[in-house]
Amino acid sequence: MSAALLGTGRRTPPVAMRSGQGGAAALLDAAAVSTVRRRAALRPAPAGERPAPAPADPRPPLPPAARRRLSLLLADRGGAGGSRGTAPDLTELLPQWLAAADGYGYRAPEALLPELLDAARARTDLRPAALALAGPRALWLARLNDEWKFALRGTGGPAGFPVGDDPEGIRQQWEEGLFAERVALLTALRRHDPPAGLALLATTWSTERAEDRLMFLDSLREDLSAADEPFLERALSDRSRNVRATAAEFLSTLPGSAFAARMAERAHSCIGLDRTSGTTRIAVEAPHECDAAMQRDGVAPKPPSGRGERSWWLGQLVEATPLDSWRERFAGREPAAIVDLPVADDWRTELHDAWCRAAVRQQSADWVRALLGAPGAPSQAAEVSPAGSSRDLTKLLAVLPGDERARWVAEFIAAHGLSDAFRMLGVCAVPWAEPLGRAVVDALDIARDAGSYPWSFSGVMGLAERCLDPAAADRLDMLTAVTDEPEGASPGAGGYWSEAFQRLVGTLRLRATMRAELTPPPAAPAPAGETGETGRRTP
Repeated sequence: MSAALLGTGRRTPPVAMRSGQGGAAALLDAAAVSTVRRRAALRPAPAGERPAPAPADPRPPLPPAARRRLSLLLADRGGAGGSRGTAPDLTELLPQWLAAADGYGYRAPEALLPELLDAARARTDLRPAALALAGPRALWLARLNDEWKFALRGTGGPAGFPVGDDPEGIRQQWEEGLFAERVALLTALRRHDPPAGLALLATTWSTERAEDRLMFLDSLREDLSAADEPFLERALSDRSRNVRATAAEFLSTLPGSAFAARMAERAHSCIGLDRTSGTTRIAVEAPHECDAAMQRDGVAPKPPSGRGERSWWLGQLVEATPLDSWRERFAGREPAAIVDLPVADDWRTELHDAWCRAAVRQQSADWVRALLGAPGAPSQAAEVSPAGSSRDLTKLLAVLPGDERARWVAEFIAAHGLSDAFRMLGVCAVPWAEPLGRAVVDALDIARDAGSYPWSFSGVMGLAERCLDPAAADRLDMLTAVTDEPEGASPGAGGYWSEAFQRLVGTLRLRATMRAELTPPPAAPAPAGETGETGRRTP
């Protein structure tokens, strides 16, 4: 600073000078270096080692059009907010695009990896597909940027964990790893070798925190078997109520377990056939107390606010009872016949709700079909969700095979409209099967003819944009016209509906274009005279 103020002719600058360089030039060079260091906010230090080169990714690159599309989708992921008019919502199309690109086995362009990792950091629902497309180079980048460390935790898959012939490496990772790494390791090991995963968990179980024990216990869910019963029985005596409840839930899905037998004995003592009234019906006598043995088996003694104690205890017993045991209890009747039986003393909703939870827990399609009934029945809208019921229809539907689920929802919508169907649609496979898509569009058309505002159906319309088969776009063109508003209709509803259908058709066509852009180009035919696989020259 003194040399700069006084001039290099009066004060020799205390900086290194190259051969033949004057003092003024050396001073300016030093000032430039100092400015760069200050802007970088780093202290001068010896250069660190260069990172190892990124690993190769042998997967094919995206076609040029698909690469440009990904760039546009990532640039728009913030969303403009407010009304979109007839423009497609690109933010909601990004997950679908990523899933499709992964299906073709492409790799992400290297220049877009930072944006892809930023998108995955902001939206956890994108992470599995985004990291799959990004591949090993994304993990290489994540080690250089703390904001992307989530990618190193993976998605619970086996990749990157020593699940083979390295027991010492497994033990070290389990004892020294971060919590997320330990959960991922246990999940991977359970998929590879369930008994080994359980043995590893048992080594530190008693010293883990309650919230960690709960997460580790949940890792057993996928590959649960009778071999896990002794461990789960011990977990019924855990200090944590949540751990005890989860252990009880898992044991109830093992029909041959001692726990299931105990719960069935209790539930059967409360529920049976009553023929004394002249008609066969189900009689219910709820438990009068929640004793220590019931509490040890996971029955929570204190009910939620507004719930009676006895009905609360009864529901937990029935929920944990193997569903197959009710056939014997009700004289060999099939599930549909059991569900059709009248229930005495207004216990029907409570009992059926508990059976619904049991059907979901035990993944019993037969009981789900019986409890759902025929979707087109006139009273079905009230039957599947009666007043005061706690049953979750989406969980029930998720137990059914995909095609049957879509067929049931389509028939329900055709009979009852869209008012109760939004969450049902969310569990149907994408793209929607043709009967389901047709039922949704017909119901939207009926709502428009009735003069309703489309805002009341914005959720369903948004699902339709993402889930309808793109091939339906041409068929829906006729719905984009502005129609005459019926008497009593909401003012301007016709124009709003036209805009909504234009956006739907535009989005479907964009999805078709995106899918075409991802399609690999056809292989070029071999030139005449080239050698074929047989070694002969082609004609």
